[in-house]
Amino acid sequence: MKMLKHKRARVLLAGTAGLALVLGACGGADDLGGGGGGGSDTETDATGSGADCSAFEEYGTFDGETVTVFSSIREVEADQLQDTFEAFTECTGITVEHNGSGEFEQQVVVQAEGGNAPDIAIFPQPGLLQRMVADGHLVPAPDTVEANADEGWSEDWKAYGTVDGEFYAAPLMSSVKSFVWYSPSAFEENGYEVPETWDELMALTEQISADHGSETVKPWCQGIESGGATGWPATDWIEDLVLRSAGAEAYDQWVTGELAFNSPEIVEAVDMAGAILKNDDYTNGGIGDSRSIATTSFNDGGLPILEGNCFMHRQASFYEAQWPEGTDVSPDGDVFAFYLPGVTAEEAPLLVAGEFVGAFNDEEATQAVQAFMSSGEWANTRVEIGGVVSANRAVDPEAASSDVLRLAIELLQDENAVARFDGSDLMPSEVGAGSFWTGMVEWINGADTQGVLDTVEQSWP
Repeated sequence: MKMLKHKRARVLLAGTAGLALVLGACGGADDLGGGGGGGSDTETDATGSGADCSAFEEYGTFDGETVTVFSSIREVEADQLQDTFEAFTECTGITVEHNGSGEFEQQVVVQAEGGNAPDIAIFPQPGLLQRMVADGHLVPAPDTVEANADEGWSEDWKAYGTVDGEFYAAPLMSSVKSFVWYSPSAFEENGYEVPETWDELMALTEQISADHGSETVKPWCQGIESGGATGWPATDWIEDLVLRSAGAEAYDQWVTGELAFNSPEIVEAVDMAGAILKNDDYTNGGIGDSRSIATTSFNDGGLPILEGNCFMHRQASFYEAQWPEGTDVSPDGDVFAFYLPGVTAEEAPLLVAGEFVGAFNDEEATQAVQAFMSSGEWANTRVEIGGVVSANRAVDPEAASSDVLRLAIELLQDENAVARFDGSDLMPSEVGAGSFWTGMVEWINGADTQGVLDTVEQSWP
């Protein structure tokens, strides 16, 4: 198979899909320029659907090949991910089988060590990616994928998929985590204004509690349950607050282990989060007391806003996909989001995250799927389907499915933004996807800040 230079043609979508798309190949057996379409500008796929396959010529054609993809992506987002491969499958003949698991971080290691690895995995933590490289499970990305990464992403984003100078994984989706979801209509009805500083946010929290506080109605709602990854939403709170209270330089030192996990700077940030998350007067609206956060799925954590039992929910831009179908996500709609304030109105640090596509083999079909997933076509297709954003330069912000996501894309593409990648995702996986997660669950369940952070610090490899 010959890989051609990546184009930016629009990918055709063809409705919804199941976990596997089993569609016929487009064009001839060797390439799309010969046979089938007769080399015309508009190719006709083997199923006779008349799809335009010219955008997929670079990936080659395959007869009944299947490529497996494993990730932590589930539910609505899993269906949306699968939808991105419909035209690709029609035109290349490659069936993409995606499997999403709440136990991804544990299972991908088990599968790799057991000789049963998928063809491709989508890693939400660069730390876990680095561990898989160090253990010899992943293969370097092909030149086509690296060229796409150079074209579409900043050097910082590419660096997260690079280990010891070798490029292994192109970025996929991105997200802005520094958002608070709320109901614009509820704010207007009660005369509440979007806060611009942390003190204003805490004053608003206290006011909502005074106005509406009861066993069922609280200022905040939250959930941190996520299968084997339970605890990660709480680590996002801590990372955002380290970035705000201690600053970007201290944040960088903390992520690399230079600043101890149990240092005063980190204790202060955790206690700032605890002033909300561990206060029964402030959480967990529509669900239970503050400890119910630990057993509430992160997917469901913000839904009480729609029922009037909660006013605010801190979660990333990707949470848009969790709102029920028909929810109006707009400045005057059912829900919207505001930027999680800094200490002052002038300070606006941004916590971001993303995913990276690594391969366990260098089969040609695997490389073709890798190349497609690293392209601007794939990024625009996924953004158009809705619910997510990307930092890929090829993405048109106007393609975003809501004003929140459009804002997120603009923030991600702003070269002057002071942004930092999710800290737990950068830390060694034993900490970032291990003791930090479990420590936050213990903390929500009543453990004291200093004791939890001492334990996490001791786990640093």
